[in-house]
Amino acid sequence: MENKIYLVFDKTKASLKLKSLLTKQINITTLKKSNIIVVLGGDGFMLHTLKKLYRLKKPFYGINSGNYGFLMNKFSNQNFIKNLNKSNIVKIHPLQMTVVNKNNQTKKSIAINEISILRQSKQASSISVTANKKNIIKNLISDGVLVSTPAGSTAYNLSAHGPILNLDSRKLAITPISPFRPRRWKGIIVNDKSKILIKNLDVNKRPINAVADNFEVRNAKIIKIQANKKISFELLYNKNNSLHKKIKIEQVRKETLNN
Repeated sequence: MENKIYLVFDKTKASLKLKSLLTKQINITTLKKSNIIVVLGGDGFMLHTLKKLYRLKKPFYGINSGNYGFLMNKFSNQNFIKNLNKSNIVKIHPLQMTVVNKNNQTKKSIAINEISILRQSKQASSISVTANKKNIIKNLISDGVLVSTPAGSTAYNLSAHGPILNLDSRKLAITPISPFRPRRWKGIIVNDKSKILIKNLDVNKRPINAVADNFEVRNAKIIKIQANKKISFELLYNKNNSLHKKIKIEQVRKETLNN
């Protein structure tokens, strides 16, 4: 089937340069007529684009013009069409976040990488975490906690010393951020069918933020998190550099650093 490409690009110099190179090779069509959405930018711009356009149910092929570009592909001017035609599809599901703030307002968002619960002031957060109504931790005093998908486990989760999850593991990682009490709690891995509930135990003195990728809710009181299997993102990756392979490389790198 012929590739009908719609191009989305960040406004950086690197992205605009890639756009100029691509438009010399291919004809760009409208969003409605396209069957592939090509995204030029970094991981943050890809996350923004996925959330904006996922309802169209079209595959996304990212080309990195940012820093690390874990969700993106490397650009090859000579082999772009070949790489695109031979790319492999990876389907991922986001997390659904429902937050009630201290004014009892409800806010919702999805997260592809992780949902982060972060202290909002100089005071450390005081939170409880349950999964499927079972206590994970009764009172965590820390800078916060995060819940990560397998796709996001090599991002903020890894920086917080959380586990790297295989893409097909059907697991979620719950990872503390700079835990103070209990200091030695390293987090837990749960099934991706789990319904996770996080409560702020001291709303007035220890305010917290709830952040789904780049969507922030301040003064969060109750946060409900679970995988949303009704939403599916289709990401295209070059045959020799799949998302599975990138995660495996990060696992090996982490094991090497720990030994």
